[in-house]
Formats: sequence, structure tokens, C-alpha cells
Amino acid sequence: MNRRLQSALIASLAVAALGLTGCASDQGAGAADSGKLTYEDSPLNKYLSAAYGEYDEDQAIADSKKVEESTAACMAEEGFDYIPVDQSQNMSSFNMDDQEDRETEEWVAANGYGMTQSPEEMAAQQEQAESYVDPNQDYVASLSEGEQTAYYEVLYGAPQTEDMMSEDGSSEYNWEDAGCSGSAQHEVNGEDPSQDKAHKPLFDAITTFYEKLQKDPAVQELDGKWAACMADTGHPDYKAKQDAINAASELSNALYNTDTGEAPSDEALAKVREGEIEIALADFACSEKVNYTDSMLTVQFKLEEQFVDDHKAELDAFAADYAQGE
Repeated sequence: MNRRLQSALIASLAVAALGLTGCASDQGAGAADSGKLTYEDSPLNKYLSAAYGEYDEDQAIADSKKVEESTAACMAEEGFDYIPVDQSQNMSSFNMDDQEDRETEEWVAANGYGMTQSPEEMAAQQEQAESYVDPNQDYVASLSEGEQTAYYEVLYGAPQTEDMMSEDGSSEYNWEDAGCSGSAQHEVNGEDPSQDKAHKPLFDAITTFYEKLQKDPAVQELDGKWAACMADTGHPDYKAKQDAINAASELSNALYNTDTGEAPSDEALAKVREGEIEIALADFACSEKVNYTDSMLTVQFKLEEQFVDDHKAELDAFAADYAQGE
């Protein structure tokens, strides 16, 4: 059971729905100490988290090793060599101090929402990528072009065709179609709750709940106060907090959505970072002014209490199933 995946799934539903990303300054350990609400106070998250436990970095590394070993065994059965890859360097535990830094005006003034990397950050990332050596690259290079195609299909599954995708270009993950890698992850981590057909109605209901939450009169009133503040700062086009985040995201995405495929210039990066920081700082100030996060969570948690009451049987069944699967 991949506990990190499960916990992240529920949190991401709420964050995406409410726009509480980037500079949600009321959250974190400091928020708890100040008496303000945090996601730890969420009635729904508490209920679901009872089945997960805390993220354990050592366990995650051990599970990753098992996945790689299982992948190697699967590849061998299909006639290919595969050396397990050490993924431990990609696993670092969540640092609450880092999160608290991100929730300060000083951090936002330097980084915006953290969407657009600086030239220095991009150079460091490139250096790290170039220093990585895939233990399987020499073996793959020794294969013919046709053998390489077969190798990757066995490892990751056949490439998806257009008729396998939805109208927006997305597709639903199925471990059975993901080759040896998918079967190994399923063997070690177990069923992804979002893909568990037995509990799909519950997850659909959770998704719908957070979507409807945005239309709640109290939320719309709060967004109205925030939007009025943003208009006063010279940003009249944003009617809800998520609009500002989306605008910054579009600026960042435009850097890479080009026909050339080339990396953006330092000048282009600097211009986009400047625009992102301007939006994020205004968002930060207005969120503070209207007490956005605490007010939003107050509304959310009140409605969550009703959701838990309405879906208690389904939540009980979910918690029981995944607690037994530990």
C-alpha cells in the first residue's frame, strides 16, 4: 500500500478545488500554534488518514527497492536484462520548515508561487540530470532498434494511441497496461484507491463535493472580497483566487509550449518570473487582508462534517478495507 500516494490524493483534491496553493500563509505548524485552522483539522482528511498512517521515508525506499527487484524479475521472464535502479536519491521526506518558508511574504517576493525556475535552478537541475547514469543504458544501446522498442514496451507497456485517450488528451492509468513496471508497483504498493472500483463511488462523491464547494455562497462571498482587493492592486481580471494561480501557471507553461522545443532564454525566464511574482504578491497581500485561508477552511470543514455524516458507511468500508491491507 503506497501511503504517500493515498494521502496526497485526498489533499490534492481539496487544494485543487479551493486554490489554496502557493502562498497559503495560514497553514503549517505555525498556523496550528497560532490557533488557526490547518488541514490537520479536516473532518474528512482525519477520517481517511486513519487508514494510511504517516509517511515513512525508510519504508518508501525499501518499497522502491522491492519494486525495482520485481521489475528485474519480470523483465528476465520476458527475456530482457534489467538492473534495478536506485531511486533513493529521489525520495526526501517533507520538510515542514521549508513549507513554512514558502508561506512567508519574503519567499513569495523571491519566488512567486514557485512555478517558474530561475536560470540558476534550471542549471542545477540540468547538471543533476547530466550526472545521472542509468545502469541499463549500455544494455539498451546494445539492442537493435526493434529490440529497443520491444524492451520499452515490456518495461512500460505499449504506447497509448489516440483512440485510447479522452477528448482532452488524458487517459486513465491501468497498471495492467503498464508493463513490468506497472505490475511491480502494483505487487508492492497494492491497489491505488482512486482506481479501486469498490470505492469509486466514494471518490467520485469526494471530487464532486470539492467542486460544489467552490459554488457555496460563503465561498463566493469570500472570493468577492478577495477579488475586490485584487482589483485595488491593479489586477481586476481575477474573480476567484484560483484565477490568479491559473494566470501564473499559463505564463509559466507558455515558456515551454513552443514549436522549437528549445529551452527558454534567461530574458524570457526573468520576464515570466517577474509577472508571476507580481501576481503572487498581490494574491498574498489580499489573502492576508481578507483572512482567506482560515475563512475558507472554516466553511470547508463545516460542509465536510455533513459529508462525513452522509457518507459514513462508505467511509467506514474504505477505512476498514485499507486498514486490513496494511
